[in-house]
Amino acid sequence: MNKLATLMACPLLLMLAGCNSTPTTTVTEAPKPTEPVTGQSALYKMYQVARSAWSADAQVLTCTSVHLPEVPQVRGKAGAWQATFTSEKLGRKRPYSYSVVESADFHKDVFAGQEEGWSGKEGVESSFTIQAVSIDTTAAYQTALEQAGEYDKKNPGIHISFVLEKTSKFPNPAWRVVWGESVGTSNFSVYVDASTGAFLTKMH
Repeated sequence: MNKLATLMACPLLLMLAGCNSTPTTTVTEAPKPTEPVTGQSALYKMYQVARSAWSADAQVLTCTSVHLPEVPQVRGKAGAWQATFTSEKLGRKRPYSYSVVESADFHKDVFAGQEEGWSGKEGVESSFTIQAVSIDTTAAYQTALEQAGEYDKKNPGIHISFVLEKTSKFPNPAWRVVWGESVGTSNFSVYVDASTGAFLTKMH
């Protein structure tokens, strides 16, 4: 009799145990937005690919920031960057891009463009070694901001763009910190020495 009672009680105990158990819930965290990167960081990534996969004597001609709507705005950084490298040995130049996301206009990571001829100079710009770029865009922005004064206060939320180039104006390559989407649409920018971090001049 005791055995029969025990057998009948077992299913009841299992049902009660099932009712009392707390269902487990899985909490899924929302993915964090992709962070933009600094100009020096993106430039080095592009340079490494250009030097290893294209030409060992690659030098920098220009580097510019590109704002992407899907990447948060952080002053001193950008979601994508474009650079052009030159090769004296090949007599060629080649554009590269680096993006933190896959977008309509840019592939994620480093992407190489088509080669073109290069005679040793591009207008007023000349190429330079990657070692000459020891100042990053975050530091260049802070130096430029000190010079912006009232202009920055009167234009809150405006895009900050960057152009790296070496012209006959200055002995070293310089970051041009631009208040606006591009040099052509801006009426205020500041040049900062990309080798020393020193303020150079303001452009209106």
